[in-house]
Formats: sequence, C-alpha cells, structure tokens
Amino acid sequence: MAELRAGIIGLGMMGRHHARVLRELDGVELVAVADAFGDPHGVAGSLPLLSSVDQLIDAGIDLAVAAVPTILHEEVALKLAEAGVHTLVEKPIANDSASGKRIADAFEERGLVGAVGHIERFNPALQSLRERLENGDLGDVYQISTRRQGPFPARIADVGVVKDLATHDIDLTAWLAQSRYVTVAANTTHRSGRQHEDMVSAIGHLEGGIGTNHIVNWLSPFKERTTVVLGERGAFIADTVSADLTFVENGTFQTDWDSIANFRGVSEGSSTRFAIAKREPLKMEHEAFRDAVLGISKDVVTMTEGRETLRVAEALLESARSGAVVQL
Repeated sequence: MAELRAGIIGLGMMGRHHARVLRELDGVELVAVADAFGDPHGVAGSLPLLSSVDQLIDAGIDLAVAAVPTILHEEVALKLAEAGVHTLVEKPIANDSASGKRIADAFEERGLVGAVGHIERFNPALQSLRERLENGDLGDVYQISTRRQGPFPARIADVGVVKDLATHDIDLTAWLAQSRYVTVAANTTHRSGRQHEDMVSAIGHLEGGIGTNHIVNWLSPFKERTTVVLGERGAFIADTVSADLTFVENGTFQTDWDSIANFRGVSEGSSTRFAIAKREPLKMEHEAFRDAVLGISKDVVTMTEGRETLRVAEALLESARSGAVVQL
C-alpha cells in the first residue's frame, strides 16, 4: 500500500512537533511544509519551505495538519477542504463558533475526515479513566473538576486563556462524561495587561446532571494539569503532565478521632496508583487521524465536536462579561 502524503502548514511550536511525529509515523510520508513567516525551528529539513496553503496543496498531499494562528484556521481549512485534503486542525477549531461551523460543514459535505487537535483525549491517564468510567468503576459520577495552570506562553497572541487552554478542559470533561454542557458561569481577569483574559474560574452542569468546575490561568509559576472525577465510590485523580491515574476509594472504617471525623464527609479509603502504558499523546492522535483517513476507525475529535467545545468557551466569555449564568 502506498504511503499517505502529508503536509503541514504552520511551523511554530506545535508545527515542529507535528513534523517530528509525522516523520516517525508508519504509513505516512511528510512531503511538504509551509509557513509564510519562515521556519524558526528548522522543521523543513531537506524539504523545500513553501509559503502558502495553495503551494502545500499543489505538492499533491492526501492529508494536512493546520497549525497556523487561530484567526487563520477558517481560511486555511476551507482551502484544504475545497482541494479534497483530509485535515487535522489544531484547537480551537476556529476563532468563533460560526467560523467553526463553516469549517465542519465544508469537510462533512465533501466526505472528508476533519479532526481537531484536542490532544488531551489521547493522554494515557484520561483514556484509562474514560474506560474505567464506562465500566462503572466509580458508580454514579457527581462532579468533574479540572485545574490547568502555568506561566504565560509567549507563543499565544491571538486568543485568551479560555479559547487556548480551557477548551482542553471543556472537551475532555464532556468526553469523559459523554454528556454536553447545558449551563455555565464564569469569571475572568486581565492581570497581565494583555489584550485577552489570562485567568478563568468556571462552573457548569452537564445534561446528565454532573457538575463541573474549571480553574485555568497563565499566571501561575508552576505547571499543573489535573482532572478529578468524584463519584459514588470515591474519586479518580488524573495528572496529565505525568500521565498518572490514581483512585481513592471511599473507606469502610469510620475514625474515632473526633477532631478529624468532624471534617470528613465520607471515610478515607485505600489509594491505588495504576500502572499505565505511557505512549506520547501526539503520536496516538496522529495514528487515530491516519486510521480515520484509511477508513480503519473513527477515533478522532470531530470538527462538529470541536465546534461545540468552542461554543461552550464562548458561553464562558459571555458569562464573564454579563455576570449571568448562560444556557447552552
């Protein structure tokens, strides 16, 4: 079988990692790269450095990765759809949900595979957690809480922390629960003097009645990526930086130490840290995209899902502006 011919447009921080993984991916050959602003990380190697999506298309590619700034996603994605190129667009799918819908519709109408790079779905800890939730290991799920904090990344200039970082948490929460958001409320701040928000604190509810809580910022001097799923039998704690998954079960023994017992709703049980095979999420994402293009599977984040995630992000920003709970 001939290898799929792949191209990348956008050779910044994410583009260089996409290039590395595509060069290692079985069944795929990276044949073209493009960026109108050059190649700061030396991604092109022996390949000619192209300057536009049109030149990338002319190189005769089967699939593409669009890692350009968010504001350019619609222009680039629509040209790739028109040319019949299966495309993985970095998250968020677009600058706004109307643009995201136009992108999703263009790929669906042409029967092309369109995917969005919500890479957390391919984190081994979250994949194991999703499987355990589906198996009923936690019983009823009560709440999903996430914390995503760290210093400001200089690479981000066109969107704030909600569309850049919080979209990870919105997507992984709805995916873990297999349920959509129905209400959200949020507060944002602009502490660093930049155009866009740099911190958000949000709560929400999903269709199934699960509560959500998200703390996301670019203001912390440490990096944290934590997801806690609380339920009937205890809590799962996923650290997606280290891809560790821990389960703390509700205990069966009550303490007779009154000063501690007064602060405990349920008794503390055993804690188990699971052994998980830790493969690189970006490689797993690309394998899923390749297999979807080949018709082997459909395990990608669809553009329709990406657009729904962006719609929730916009609702968070609306709530922050208005001070009201937003219905979705």
